[in-house]
Amino acid sequence: MEIEEASNCEALPLLSLNHVSLLCRSVWTSMRFYEEVLGFVLIKRPSSFNFNGAWLYNYGIGIHLIESPAMEDYELRPINPKDNHISFQCTDVGLVKRRLQDMGMRYVTAVVEDDGVKVDQVFFHDPDGYMIELCNCENIPIIPISACSLKPRGSSFKKAPTSCGFMETVMMESLSLDMMNFSF
Repeated sequence: MEIEEASNCEALPLLSLNHVSLLCRSVWTSMRFYEEVLGFVLIKRPSSFNFNGAWLYNYGIGIHLIESPAMEDYELRPINPKDNHISFQCTDVGLVKRRLQDMGMRYVTAVVEDDGVKVDQVFFHDPDGYMIELCNCENIPIIPISACSLKPRGSSFKKAPTSCGFMETVMMESLSLDMMNFSF
């Protein structure tokens, strides 16, 4: 497989996130978790695959599970919001916490504040130790960094070349279209 390096800032013709692929010790256990806890639906996967797995879909994205029994056992470790995770937006963080409590699941919460806007976050692990976040992140507006007068605190970002303004334009157009769709 040959990998070409992008030589300029022109964006690829991407549309959206399609799926997240996760290795798991037991497809059955992980499948039940993503169905029962997160509301994903099992869908048909290509019959040409010669390995155990499952495809699930909901919310405009897929989760592909690939069984790997040789995976190390998941150690019960602290839930760390700064660890790798998959994040899903939700409409009612309080309901999420009550459901997780009813299921006996461990979770931690966090609150992010910026310019008076609050985002509530709930973090927990799936059966294989992958971190899941559920949040109301839509509360924070998506603003290209080039439109900000101040550099973010703790950031090592350098100002992007002005020739990359195309991406910011695409993000704002996409955001505008999403907002129009919500209003009808």
